Amino acid sequence: MLDRAQSPAPVLIILGPPGAGKGTQARRLEQDFGLIQLSTGDLLRAAVAAQTPAGLRARSVMEAGGLVSDDIVTAILRDRMAQADCARGVILDGFPRTQVQAEALDALLAETGQRINAAISLNVDDAAMVTRIAGRYTCANCGEGWHDSFKQPQVDGVCDRCGGTTFKRRPDDTPDTVASRLAAYHDQTAPLIAYYRARGALIGIDAMGDIDTITQKLGAIVKTATR
Repeated sequence: MLDRAQSPAPVLIILGPPGAGKGTQARRLEQDFGLIQLSTGDLLRAAVAAQTPAGLRARSVMEAGGLVSDDIVTAILRDRMAQADCARGVILDGFPRTQVQAEALDALLAETGQRINAAISLNVDDAAMVTRIAGRYTCANCGEGWHDSFKQPQVDGVCDRCGGTTFKRRPDDTPDTVASRLAAYHDQTAPLIAYYRARGALIGIDAMGDIDTITQKLGAIVKTATR
Protein backbone atom coordinates (compact mmCIF):
# COMPACT_ATOMS: atom_id res chain seq x y z
CA MET A 1 0.00 0.00 0.00
CA LEU A 2 1.30 3.42 -0.92
CA ASP A 3 1.91 6.04 1.76
CA ARG A 4 0.70 9.45 0.63
CA ALA A 5 3.53 11.10 2.54
CA GLN A 6 5.99 9.25 0.34
CA SER A 7 4.27 9.42 -3.03
CA PRO A 8 0.98 10.66 -4.52
CA ALA A 9 -2.01 8.40 -4.08
CA PRO A 10 -2.59 6.22 -7.15
CA VAL A 11 -5.50 6.99 -9.48
CA LEU A 12 -6.92 4.37 -11.80
CA ILE A 13 -9.78 4.55 -14.30
CA ILE A 14 -11.98 1.73 -15.58
CA LEU A 15 -13.33 2.30 -19.09
CA GLY A 16 -15.86 0.17 -20.90
CA PRO A 17 -19.36 0.17 -22.39
CA PRO A 18 -22.55 -0.55 -20.42
CA GLY A 19 -22.49 -4.09 -19.08
CA ALA A 20 -18.72 -4.53 -19.28
CA GLY A 21 -18.50 -5.14 -15.54
CA LYS A 22 -16.92 -1.85 -14.46
CA GLY A 23 -18.82 -1.58 -11.20
CA THR A 24 -18.32 -5.21 -10.21
CA GLN A 25 -14.59 -5.14 -10.89
CA ALA A 26 -14.10 -1.74 -9.23
CA ARG A 27 -15.70 -3.06 -6.04
CA ARG A 28 -13.40 -6.07 -6.09
CA LEU A 29 -10.34 -3.86 -6.49
CA GLU A 30 -11.58 -1.78 -3.60
CA GLN A 31 -11.79 -4.87 -1.42
CA ASP A 32 -8.49 -6.39 -2.56
CA PHE A 33 -6.26 -3.32 -2.62
CA GLY A 34 -7.91 -0.74 -0.38
CA LEU A 35 -8.56 1.58 -3.29
CA ILE A 36 -11.66 3.73 -2.93
CA GLN A 37 -14.22 3.22 -5.68
CA LEU A 38 -15.63 6.54 -6.85
CA SER A 39 -18.75 6.27 -8.97
CA THR A 40 -20.10 9.49 -10.47
CA GLY A 41 -23.71 8.65 -9.66
CA ASP A 42 -22.92 7.77 -6.06
CA LEU A 43 -20.82 10.92 -5.65
CA LEU A 44 -23.63 13.14 -6.94
CA ARG A 45 -26.20 11.57 -4.64
CA ALA A 46 -23.89 11.80 -1.61
CA ALA A 47 -23.00 15.44 -2.30
CA VAL A 48 -26.65 16.39 -2.70
CA ALA A 49 -27.58 14.57 0.51
CA ALA A 50 -24.71 16.23 2.41
CA GLN A 51 -25.68 19.63 1.00
CA THR A 52 -22.12 20.52 0.10
CA PRO A 53 -21.73 23.69 -2.00
CA ALA A 54 -21.20 21.62 -5.15
CA GLY A 55 -24.00 19.28 -4.12
CA LEU A 56 -26.43 22.20 -3.75
CA ARG A 57 -25.47 23.40 -7.22
CA ALA A 58 -26.07 19.91 -8.59
CA ARG A 59 -29.44 19.65 -6.86
CA SER A 60 -30.69 22.93 -8.31
CA VAL A 61 -29.74 21.77 -11.80
CA MET A 62 -31.35 18.35 -11.38
CA GLU A 63 -34.53 19.81 -9.90
CA ALA A 64 -34.79 22.05 -12.97
CA GLY A 65 -34.52 18.97 -15.17
CA GLY A 66 -31.07 19.81 -16.50
CA LEU A 67 -27.84 17.84 -16.84
CA VAL A 68 -25.18 18.41 -14.20
CA SER A 69 -22.29 20.24 -15.84
CA ASP A 70 -18.74 18.95 -16.00
CA ASP A 71 -17.48 21.68 -13.68
CA ILE A 72 -19.96 20.67 -10.97
CA VAL A 73 -19.05 16.98 -11.31
CA THR A 74 -15.36 17.88 -11.14
CA ALA A 75 -15.94 20.01 -8.04
CA ILE A 76 -17.75 17.13 -6.33
CA LEU A 77 -14.94 14.77 -7.29
CA ARG A 78 -12.34 17.23 -5.93
CA ASP A 79 -14.17 17.39 -2.59
CA ARG A 80 -14.38 13.61 -2.32
CA MET A 81 -10.75 12.98 -3.25
CA ALA A 82 -9.66 15.43 -0.54
CA GLN A 83 -11.11 13.15 2.14
CA ALA A 84 -8.66 11.11 4.21
CA ASP A 85 -9.63 7.66 2.99
CA CYS A 86 -8.71 8.56 -0.60
CA ALA A 87 -5.07 8.83 0.48
CA ARG A 88 -4.93 5.08 -0.19
CA GLY A 89 -5.75 5.66 -3.83
CA VAL A 90 -8.91 5.70 -5.92
CA ILE A 91 -10.45 3.89 -8.84
CA LEU A 92 -12.82 5.94 -10.96
CA ASP A 93 -15.93 4.21 -12.30
CA GLY A 94 -18.02 6.25 -14.72
CA PHE A 95 -15.73 9.28 -14.93
CA PRO A 96 -14.38 10.61 -17.19
CA ARG A 97 -16.90 9.93 -19.98
CA THR A 98 -15.60 12.47 -22.50
CA GLN A 99 -12.29 14.02 -23.47
CA VAL A 100 -13.38 17.32 -21.92
CA GLN A 101 -13.90 15.52 -18.61
CA ALA A 102 -10.55 13.75 -19.01
CA GLU A 103 -8.79 17.07 -19.45
CA ALA A 104 -10.60 18.47 -16.40
CA LEU A 105 -9.50 15.42 -14.41
CA ASP A 106 -5.89 15.92 -15.48
CA ALA A 107 -6.06 19.53 -14.24
CA LEU A 108 -7.62 18.42 -10.95
CA LEU A 109 -4.91 15.82 -10.34
CA ALA A 110 -2.17 18.28 -11.21
CA GLU A 111 -3.27 20.36 -8.20
CA THR A 112 -2.09 17.59 -5.87
CA GLY A 113 0.79 16.22 -7.93
CA GLN A 114 -1.17 13.12 -8.91
CA ARG A 115 -1.61 11.46 -12.28
CA ILE A 116 -3.52 8.66 -13.95
CA ASN A 117 -1.54 5.52 -13.09
CA ALA A 118 -3.59 3.36 -15.47
CA ALA A 119 -6.68 3.70 -17.64
CA ILE A 120 -7.97 0.16 -17.94
CA SER A 121 -10.20 -0.55 -20.93
CA LEU A 122 -12.56 -3.52 -20.55
CA ASN A 123 -12.88 -4.75 -24.13
CA VAL A 124 -16.14 -6.50 -24.97
CA ASP A 125 -18.23 -7.64 -27.92
CA ASP A 126 -21.20 -5.33 -28.48
CA ALA A 127 -23.57 -8.11 -29.56
CA ALA A 128 -22.89 -10.05 -26.38
CA MET A 129 -23.71 -7.00 -24.29
CA VAL A 130 -27.42 -7.31 -25.05
CA THR A 131 -27.60 -10.74 -23.43
CA ARG A 132 -25.32 -9.72 -20.60
CA ILE A 133 -27.21 -6.55 -19.72
CA ALA A 134 -30.72 -7.94 -20.13
CA GLY A 135 -30.02 -10.57 -17.47
CA ARG A 136 -28.38 -8.44 -14.83
CA TYR A 137 -29.79 -7.28 -11.51
CA THR A 138 -28.43 -5.85 -8.26
CA CYS A 139 -28.88 -6.20 -4.54
CA ALA A 140 -31.13 -3.34 -3.40
CA ASN A 141 -29.22 -3.14 -0.10
CA CYS A 142 -25.50 -3.12 -1.03
CA GLY A 143 -25.51 -2.75 -4.81
CA GLU A 144 -23.69 -6.01 -5.56
CA GLY A 145 -24.28 -7.03 -9.16
CA TRP A 146 -25.78 -10.37 -10.18
CA HIS A 147 -26.88 -12.05 -13.42
CA ASP A 148 -29.47 -14.62 -14.41
CA SER A 149 -26.88 -16.72 -16.26
CA PHE A 150 -23.37 -15.65 -15.32
CA LYS A 151 -23.38 -14.78 -11.63
CA GLN A 152 -26.07 -15.98 -9.24
CA PRO A 153 -26.03 -15.88 -5.42
CA GLN A 154 -24.99 -19.12 -3.75
CA VAL A 155 -28.36 -19.18 -2.03
CA ASP A 156 -31.23 -18.26 -4.32
CA GLY A 157 -32.69 -14.91 -3.32
CA VAL A 158 -29.97 -14.06 -0.78
CA CYS A 159 -27.08 -11.69 -1.55
CA ASP A 160 -23.70 -13.29 -0.80
CA ARG A 161 -22.19 -9.94 0.09
CA CYS A 162 -24.66 -8.55 2.64
CA GLY A 163 -27.41 -11.13 3.11
CA GLY A 164 -30.03 -8.87 1.56
CA THR A 165 -33.11 -10.47 0.05
CA THR A 166 -34.39 -7.64 -2.14
CA PHE A 167 -33.10 -7.25 -5.70
CA LYS A 168 -33.82 -4.80 -8.49
CA ARG A 169 -33.40 -4.44 -12.24
CA ARG A 170 -32.82 -1.26 -14.19
CA PRO A 171 -35.86 -0.38 -16.31
CA ASP A 172 -33.60 0.64 -19.19
CA ASP A 173 -31.90 -2.76 -19.43
CA THR A 174 -33.76 -3.66 -22.63
CA PRO A 175 -32.36 -4.46 -26.11
CA ASP A 176 -33.41 -1.10 -27.58
CA THR A 177 -32.06 1.03 -24.78
CA VAL A 178 -28.87 -1.02 -24.60
CA ALA A 179 -28.23 -0.38 -28.32
CA SER A 180 -28.74 3.34 -27.76
CA ARG A 181 -26.37 3.40 -24.78
CA LEU A 182 -23.72 1.48 -26.69
CA ALA A 183 -23.95 3.99 -29.52
CA ALA A 184 -23.55 6.84 -27.04
CA TYR A 185 -20.52 5.12 -25.51
CA HIS A 186 -18.77 4.69 -28.85
CA ASP A 187 -19.56 8.27 -29.79
CA GLN A 188 -18.45 9.96 -26.57
CA THR A 189 -16.34 7.68 -24.39
CA ALA A 190 -14.44 5.40 -26.75
CA PRO A 191 -12.26 8.33 -27.96
CA LEU A 192 -10.81 8.32 -24.44
CA ILE A 193 -9.01 5.12 -25.43
CA ALA A 194 -6.92 7.11 -27.91
CA TYR A 195 -6.51 9.92 -25.36
CA TYR A 196 -5.01 7.65 -22.71
CA ARG A 197 -3.06 5.57 -25.20
CA ALA A 198 -1.27 8.73 -26.31
CA ARG A 199 -0.31 9.33 -22.67
CA GLY A 200 1.00 5.82 -22.17
CA ALA A 201 -1.63 5.06 -19.53
CA LEU A 202 -3.98 2.75 -21.47
CA ILE A 203 -4.12 -0.96 -20.69
CA GLY A 204 -6.73 -3.09 -22.46
CA ILE A 205 -7.99 -6.49 -21.34
CA ASP A 206 -10.51 -8.96 -22.70
CA ALA A 207 -13.58 -8.61 -20.47
CA MET A 208 -15.70 -11.33 -22.09
CA GLY A 209 -14.38 -14.18 -19.95
CA ASP A 210 -14.92 -15.47 -16.44
CA ILE A 211 -15.38 -12.73 -13.83
CA ASP A 212 -12.72 -14.17 -11.50
CA THR A 213 -10.19 -14.40 -14.34
CA ILE A 214 -10.82 -10.77 -15.23
CA THR A 215 -10.34 -9.82 -11.58
CA GLN A 216 -6.97 -11.61 -11.55
CA LYS A 217 -5.87 -9.72 -14.66
CA LEU A 218 -6.94 -6.43 -13.13
CA GLY A 219 -5.14 -7.26 -9.91
CA ALA A 220 -1.89 -7.79 -11.78
CA ILE A 221 -2.35 -4.43 -13.52
CA VAL A 222 -3.01 -2.64 -10.23
CA LYS A 223 0.06 -4.14 -8.58
CA THR A 224 2.25 -2.94 -11.46
CA ALA A 225 0.61 0.47 -11.84
CA THR A 226 0.77 1.39 -8.16
CA ARG A 227 4.38 0.42 -7.42
